Amino acid sequence: MSGMHEALKGKTAVITGGSGVLCSEMARELARHGMKIAIMNRTAEKGKQVADEIRHAGGEATAYAANVLDRESLTKAKEEIIETFGSVDLLINGAGGNHPDAVTDHEVFESVPGGKSFFDLDEHGFTTVFATNFTGSFLASQVFGKALLDAESPSIINLSSMSAYSPMTKVPAYSAAKASINNFTMWMAVHFAETGLRVNAIAPGFFLTDQNRSLLTNEDGSYTARSEKILAGTPMKRFGKPEDLLGTLLWLADPAYSGFVTGITVPVDGGFMAYSGV
Repeated sequence: MSGMHEALKGKTAVITGGSGVLCSEMARELARHGMKIAIMNRTAEKGKQVADEIRHAGGEATAYAANVLDRESLTKAKEEIIETFGSVDLLINGAGGNHPDAVTDHEVFESVPGGKSFFDLDEHGFTTVFATNFTGSFLASQVFGKALLDAESPSIINLSSMSAYSPMTKVPAYSAAKASINNFTMWMAVHFAETGLRVNAIAPGFFLTDQNRSLLTNEDGSYTARSEKILAGTPMKRFGKPEDLLGTLLWLADPAYSGFVTGITVPVDGGFMAYSGV
């Protein structure tokens, strides 16, 4: 990896959903540059594994249990984090995900019976997926926002998706929530611009994660039909690797590199957005 980002040294990063495939890689990289890492997950156990890895590598990290949809648990975690690390300089809103109740079985509507159609989607499942991806980012930003405003050069980085730009079939709640993330990133950036708090987002293209592995690979490791479609639409003809996000992360996190950058969402997608399919 590149040289050290000195401006990050000694600062504190809070990462929601910090034990996930992409966010845990971000946590390890920020720790390598000297940031103190607070990893937040619904259960502290998941985060402890990542925090242990960081500590074994010589970094500073602690895991906290917090549900991004529960303001009280977020507030409790924030108080513990400030007690431990003294400040919050960067918030990464990485918590998200999908749920079968909010996913259609077919890519397009089929009037013949069989499978879960748009009309069978469960309202609770739909709103839960929307909330986990969008409302959770709003609540975490709200709870940690005042602490961020006390920092010297604070920053929020939200996690968007290719689905924010052109919604993927089958996942309407997830897609709508990620589109909201892009819009909310811009709104917050404007609202807080004069305070010095920068707000940006990263929109990963298609990466293999624990959440989508069963959709994208068969048990023998070969690609599913959905994977083949994704790769056909990705000019670089591969899935992203977690480390592909790190350069963008460091650029957005380090005010010495991106001090005048706020309100943008950066696609890291192997050309997916640029390709019309023709």
